[in-house]
Amino acid sequence: MKLKRTQLINIAIILLLALYFFTPIGFHAKVYLNRLISHNPVPVEERAQQFLEDYDFKLVNSKGTVVNLKDYKGDVIFINFWATWCPPCVAEMPGLQLLYNDYGEKVTFLFIARDKKEKVSNFITKKNYNLPVYFESGFTPKTLYSPALPTTFIIDKKGNIVIAETGSADWNSESVHILLDGLLK
Repeated sequence: MKLKRTQLINIAIILLLALYFFTPIGFHAKVYLNRLISHNPVPVEERAQQFLEDYDFKLVNSKGTVVNLKDYKGDVIFINFWATWCPPCVAEMPGLQLLYNDYGEKVTFLFIARDKKEKVSNFITKKNYNLPVYFESGFTPKTLYSPALPTTFIIDKKGNIVIAETGSADWNSESVHILLDGLLK
């Protein structure tokens, strides 16, 4: 039985789609694609900014230490919800690490993983990241809840959410540095 050219092309397309959707090769392709299309996050217009009223948000780190968002009220806070199985999340991690390297002493960073602790620990170790990773230990305040990953918030010292970004972004961009420098003054 001899296959026609169109049948061979269809088989090749099906194989490529299977590789993309069902193998680790596809995961890495999605990460790369997300890095290519990442954009600079855009601040929320001042008139549309939400105010974070409920700071009661308990988190636990990988060592079991419990912290509460209330402890950081009055700080500039950077919150990123992510998971190891999420290609856009993995795509933005190198930029997040660079941003943390530059602002880790000035801004409160909370990288909140929605994943299994063991997977997160292995991922962080394998990639040689030193990000402060936490896990939710209670209900997420309604203002910060999003079912989509990654979701990132930047909160100013007064509690205004100046950035609310869903999807991968270039967090180590000049515009983010300028924004954080302005919020820290």
